[in-house]
Amino acid sequence: MIAGEQIERIYLANTIYGKQGDEIRKLAEDHQIPVNKVPIEKINGFNIENHDGCVAVKGKIKYQDLQQVISFVVESGEVPLFLLLDGITDIRNIGALARTAYSCGVHAIIIPDKGTGALNEDAIATSAGALEDIPVCRVTSLMKAVDELHLNGIKVFASEMKAVKKIFDLDFSEPCAIVMGSEDKGIFPALMKVCDEQFNIPMKNNFESFNVSVAAGMILYEVMQQRM
Repeated sequence: MIAGEQIERIYLANTIYGKQGDEIRKLAEDHQIPVNKVPIEKINGFNIENHDGCVAVKGKIKYQDLQQVISFVVESGEVPLFLLLDGITDIRNIGALARTAYSCGVHAIIIPDKGTGALNEDAIATSAGALEDIPVCRVTSLMKAVDELHLNGIKVFASEMKAVKKIFDLDFSEPCAIVMGSEDKGIFPALMKVCDEQFNIPMKNNFESFNVSVAAGMILYEVMQQRM
């Protein structure tokens, strides 16, 4: 670990086993840092001498505690609005989502520690710097995050193409969070089950789906319009 620095991700050679690997994984788990087991060629590609099969990448984003963000929003007298990203790996989409979220008043973006694109310089650039302004909460489980939101009286809505309810049939003026899934797999079924309601965005023509960042823009604008 780097003293005083936040770690985005740890790359561990798949040739490392036993006590050494276990200690690294345990330390990473304690600090909620994702660990990627990769071929040694990937490690060598960082061009770092004496890496011993392990490389830690410094984070560009300072992650915040979800409960602390919720408490701050409530104490500020604002109505909570959160955006959860499930399985979105394209950093261009993540950057665009962050830009829209910040513009529409989202208080924080919630991401899992695994299965999400790295919030690196490219993601920050795509977000036009929004990722440096909007709080980001990295959690070990989105389902646990939903539980925490529920405990704080925050309703969780899931964007789902096959849902019966339309986006404009819902009341977004109350404390709420929006879950967006990847374009290919959608929202994880178990996560979908713990959401309070599902909704869809009507389409004029029968097409596969909206781009996830475009869909989020439509949703968050509807939320902002209702709250204005």
